[in-house]
Amino acid sequence: QVQLVESGGGLVQAGGSLRLSCAASGRTFTSYAMGWFRQAPGKEREFVAVITWTGGYTYYADSVKGRSTISRDNAKNTAFLQMNSLKPEDTAVYYCAAQTTRRGNLFPPQLYDYWGQGTQVTVSS
Repeated sequence: QVQLVESGGGLVQAGGSLRLSCAASGRTFTSYAMGWFRQAPGKEREFVAVITWTGGYTYYADSVKGRSTISRDNAKNTAFLQMNSLKPEDTAVYYCAAQTTRRGNLFPPQLYDYWGQGTQVTVSS
């Protein structure tokens, strides 16, 4: 069993920054990619960013591109999402997820195998 634990969420004013972390543990953890998703009240879960463990390929949703950076520490099995210039519309529960095998598509949440419990990000105006 694999466990993903997010941390780093909180309340921040518009224009501020947060750094989210996602630590993976459990059986020998191997993963093709780690993604970040978010879900605001009344909305569907949406893709935010993704990074592959080898090669470090990254991709961002247009809504966060230029304001966010995804990174990983392979030795610690941890992924990070640095978010800057936060806006009230960034308010959501943020989830990390692991895609354990390559499936040819990194964006649909249904193609991810393991999920964290989520961390709340609230941006006040």
